[in-house]
Amino acid sequence: MPQQPPAANAPQWNTGAAAASWGQGQPATGPHGQGQPSLDDVPLRRAKRSPAGGWRKAVHHVSGGAINPGMSAEEMRLQELVARIRQPVRGDYRIAVLSLKGGVGKTTTTMGLGSIFASIRGDRVIAVDANPDFGTLSQRVPLQTRSTVRDLLLDPSIERYSDVRRHTSQATSRLEVLASERDPAASESFNDEEYRAVARILQRFYNIILTDCGTGLMHSAMTGVLDLAHSLVLVSSAAIDGARSAAATLDWLSLHGHDHLVRNAVVVINLPREGSPNVGVQQLREYFLARCRAVHIIPYDQHLSEGAEIDLHRLSKQAKRAYVELSATVADEFGVNHRRYH
Repeated sequence: MPQQPPAANAPQWNTGAAAASWGQGQPATGPHGQGQPSLDDVPLRRAKRSPAGGWRKAVHHVSGGAINPGMSAEEMRLQELVARIRQPVRGDYRIAVLSLKGGVGKTTTTMGLGSIFASIRGDRVIAVDANPDFGTLSQRVPLQTRSTVRDLLLDPSIERYSDVRRHTSQATSRLEVLASERDPAASESFNDEEYRAVARILQRFYNIILTDCGTGLMHSAMTGVLDLAHSLVLVSSAAIDGARSAAATLDWLSLHGHDHLVRNAVVVINLPREGSPNVGVQQLREYFLARCRAVHIIPYDQHLSEGAEIDLHRLSKQAKRAYVELSATVADEFGVNHRRYH
């Protein structure tokens, strides 16, 4: 990524080479690899011990499987990431995805994270749209029902998984989505008590529950979202206003009794199209890492930028790898948070 001139009003965050070095989705907590292997080389649902590509695969094939040079370092790294993502969850695990500023990729991050979990894990994963301002989460999956959170709450006969499934749409990744209310007046009234009621229903049937929050922190449902969340994913752009909004979100959370969520939060910085103005990503990463558990940089991806249905197979190798790294980092807290909260 070419360097950009320093943005005005941002003396503490200068544009530099960090954007290039962190533009491949590597986590702040892990090693910076030289290449970006394709997840297509390692099946998501089945661990693979034989070589996935290159000369190792050729030797394995020519020898009829008699000679197995083993997996490369990058293949082993992917296997390790998959194993972390597949960690068992006792009961259910709730992830709140939020940002104070709109247009920074919050819904896209919810879909990317949830899709990876649903593709790699064997249990049920659902994303709930808790945005009071006509959320767009349901536009990212093939629409299979017109039901919303309100219809789920009004259903008097939720006894089994199939009863809930009637109210959700499912992506090709197996991620299910529960849409927000489409009537602006009704969605604005979606409150704390109703969110908790939805959560109680979903906890009976899903192992991982992601909530795509609204951009505000003061609407009623956010009280329930934050109280029930095991972990927080905070989304920011690499632009100055997006970074400042993310920092303000952390400040507000710490001051309102959610400092535990701040300390264990994972920050996601979505990079803009190459050539767009951005702050020094390295400095930005270091700022958030001083307050939170980990920081992940998600590179620009043409498919994600379309704002339509998300298909993991259409992601670039860099973006797909970045979301796998992000998912593994979030999954590292599965056991820890259950011991802490239950």
